[in-house]
Amino acid sequence: MINKQDRKANRITRHRRIRRRVEGTTERPRLCVYRSNKHIYAQIIDDTTANTLVAASTLDESLKTEKSWNVDSAKAVGELVAKRAKEKGIEAVVFDRGGYIYHGRVAAVAEAAREAGLNF
Repeated sequence: MINKQDRKANRITRHRRIRRRVEGTTERPRLCVYRSNKHIYAQIIDDTTANTLVAASTLDESLKTEKSWNVDSAKAVGELVAKRAKEKGIEAVVFDRGGYIYHGRVAAVAEAAREAGLNF
């Protein structure tokens, strides 16, 4: 039986494996997704300068909803991060799923960001 520490260690291992290939540049920054049990976070990061250019999460005042852990709130985070990226002039990103399976809330963030105009 796999316990909580093993699951977390496995996710971190997957994330490191992904990060060997996925790198955010100035032209195409990295859209990084982190999900906890209660919230979901998305950041657009330029890895060459190690700066977070845009961030959004379910903790933002504009996204205060009754349930912050469902797919609908993840879609709202994806739309918000894409809107903020467009305001900063970011059109194209690379997607970093953070070691999570591309399913559920992680996929909802990605698809909503695509629909809002980000290219990846």
